[in-house]
This record gives sequence, C-alpha cells and structure tokens, in this order.
Amino acid sequence: MRFAIAGGCVLLMRCLSVLSGATLLFTSTVAAAAAQQGDLDAILRRFHELYAAGNYPAALVEAQKLEAGVKARFGVSNANYGIALYNLAEVYWRQGKYADAERLYKRTLAIYEKALGKDHTDVADTLNNLGLVYGDQGKYAEAQGVYKRALAIYEKARSANPASMANTLHNLAIVYIEQAKYAEAEGLYKHALAIKERALGTDNPDVAKTLSNLADVYVEQAKYAEAEGYYKRALAIKEKTLGTDHLAVAYSLIGLANVYFRQARYAAAEGLYKRALAIREKGLGMDHPDVARNLMSLAGVYVEQGKHADAEGLLRRALAIYEKAFGPDHPDVATALANLAVSFHKQGKDAEAEGFDKRALAIREKALGADHPDVANTLNNLAVIYVEEGKYTEAERFHKRALAIREKTLGADHWYVAHSLNNLALLYKNQGKYAEAEGLYKRALVIQEKTYGRDHPDVAQSLNDLARDV
Repeated sequence: MRFAIAGGCVLLMRCLSVLSGATLLFTSTVAAAAAQQGDLDAILRRFHELYAAGNYPAALVEAQKLEAGVKARFGVSNANYGIALYNLAEVYWRQGKYADAERLYKRTLAIYEKALGKDHTDVADTLNNLGLVYGDQGKYAEAQGVYKRALAIYEKARSANPASMANTLHNLAIVYIEQAKYAEAEGLYKHALAIKERALGTDNPDVAKTLSNLADVYVEQAKYAEAEGYYKRALAIKEKTLGTDHLAVAYSLIGLANVYFRQARYAAAEGLYKRALAIREKGLGMDHPDVARNLMSLAGVYVEQGKHADAEGLLRRALAIYEKAFGPDHPDVATALANLAVSFHKQGKDAEAEGFDKRALAIREKALGADHPDVANTLNNLAVIYVEEGKYTEAERFHKRALAIREKTLGADHWYVAHSLNNLALLYKNQGKYAEAEGLYKRALVIQEKTYGRDHPDVAQSLNDLARDV
C-alpha cells in the first residue's frame, strides 16, 4: 500500500484557464440597466474572491446568483451567459461534481462557438477546462482531443495569451504522464518553457512553474538529481521575485520535499513540508483545501517514520477540512480516507484500515465511476489487506478487478499495470501457485524495464521478488 502524496498545484495539478474579462461584457448607457450591470459585476467579484479563498460552497451560491441574473438580463444565447456558466462549472469541478461541470462547459462551448466563432480564444479556454474534467474522470483520450484543439486555436490566434497556451501544454503533458508517456510529456514542458522564457524572461515566476513541471516528469522516472536541480532553480526564482513567504514558494518547497520523500530523506522532506505548511496557513487560512493537501504530505513523512499518532492527527484534520469544503462525498475526502487506511495498515490495524478503504471506495465509485484508476488504487489496497488476513479469494477478486481497470484505462504497458501484476503474483506465491506467480512477475518486469530502464529501483525490486518467490 502506497501513501498518496498531496503535492502543490505544479505537481500533477492541472491549470485552470480563467477568462480574460474580469467583468461581464455588456455596457449600457441606460441608468437602470447600468445599475443592474453593476450588480452583476459585484456578484462576479464576490464569486472570484470566495473561489480564490477556497470557500467553494459560498462561491457556488454567488455563481448561481450570477447565472440567474445574467440569464434574466441577457438571455441564454449571449456570450455573457457563457461566462456565468463557465464560472458555475469551475465550482462544480472543484467540488468533484464532474458530470455537472462537463455539462456546463459543453453548454458554454456551444454558446461561445456561436457568439464568438469557433476559433476564439475563449473557446480554447473552455476546451482547456473541459479537458480538466475529462482528465479527472480518467477519460484521457477525450482530454487529449480537446487540449489539442485548444492548442490549435491558440497557435492560430495572434492575440492569444502565451500563458494560456503554456497552461494547455502543461495539461496535455499531465495526460501523457498519467499514461506513463514521459518523453511526450517532457517535450511539451520544454515547449512551454521556451514560450514562457521568450515572452517573460528567464527569471519570471511563471517560468519557475514550468521548471517545476519538468521536475515532475523526472520524479516520475526516479531521476531525482535532475528533478532536484529544476525544483531548486524554480524555488530560487520565486524567492527572489516574490519573497520567501509567497504562496508560490510553498508549491516549490513541496515539490522539492517530494523528491526527498521518494529518496527516504525524511528529515529533509519534513522541514520543507513544515515551511510550506506555515506559508499556506498564513496566506490561505487554516481551513483551506491546499492546507489539507500539505497536511497529508507531512503525514506521509510521519507514517514512514512510524510516528503514527502524529500522522493520524494531521490526516484527521485534513479530512475535516475536505469534508467542510467539499462535503462527505468528494474524491479528496476519499484520498484522505485512503491515507488513513495506509497509516492504520502499517500499524497492523487492518480492521480499521479496511473500514477507511471501503468508505473511500464507495466515494470514488460514486464520484468517478466504477472504472476510474483511483478506484483501482483502492481495490488494490483492500486486496493487500485481504492477503495479509489470509482472505485469498477476496484478494484475488479485488486484484483482478484493479488489473482490469488499469489495463482498460491506462493501457497494458503502464507501470500501474506492472504494480497490479506484482501484487497478484505475490498472492499466488502465498498460495503455492509458483508457475502462475512466475509468469506475472516476468510480465511486470518487462513493463518496468520498458518504462523506466534497467536501472530503476522498481526494476530491482521486481528482480528481487522473482528470485525470492519463484
């Protein structure tokens, strides 16, 4: 069972496109209409303030007011109504209501295409955000398609914001990372970096963000020296240009801490996570969802150090923040529960761990669908518990279901598939089915060598498993 590290927004976190207009588009010379327009702009400002603060329930209320007001003022075919739907979709996305977000982004897209034209940059922004929703649902082919269409629009439009194009390149790269297509992801990040350096200079915070993105790719390939170098360069830029206590600095601190965590350099990781946490608590407040993500990262260090009481306190606090911000059925709530399960499992408290994982599974199946990769992760963790309890029938069923989901959604050569194959092989070894175990270990080894090369730690572990167990 693996602890899910919750990184900053540059760490496999997709970039939302924000429409360039800070106010609604309509301007009237009639006093009464102008006053009504002012009311709508005030609602829009309140929405952005609440959204930025992570108060999504209150932001949803303002977004719903805006939608009703714009609908009454302009009708449902006006570009202003598209803005209102766009903002409403953003909140639903943050709350994990992906079906609602997808529906509203598609309505926005239709409005913009008709009112502004199919090659308008607002169409591209909407396509980018629709890609976010697809990605979070594990619909990688659909996400890839809308991102590529958005990029084509940005490339064609002379007025396109370079940052918008770079953000979409970043989001498309994440789709490739999710599918273990690291070379493609690296190429997109380098393209984004070139765009930003040309437009902004080499010491701009947005350039630092893309440097961190490149580091993400190297972390996934266990190229920790390269990752550390990029994170440190990004951190230096942000501290120089923004100050040492800026929220953007916290993101780079977490990225660097994640490198140290992967290398089992727990003391170094702990110090950076704590510094990032202090920045976020000061800048965002104690109950912001980004604070919860930081708490889970720090808890991961404590779990690995055997400080389970400390870890449990942080994880329960993160869980409470998520439940307050999003409600009890959000995917981030499931992540906190899954991490609690890991902590309890490592203490040998498998009954409690099973309870947390079952609740996480129910949330993920409801919010993400039965075939989502995160569902497979929870099935895998439950199966590990069942193996240790000697419940081999249940364990085999869950491992096979997790394997099937991963092969379907990620492809037969993804490293998560190798993970499932290794776990299923271990189950067969425990049952004395050595021939079946050997075949699975060998298939996993082929995938890992193809993905990472022969010198990766996971390859070494698989070779060790094969020699020991078969």
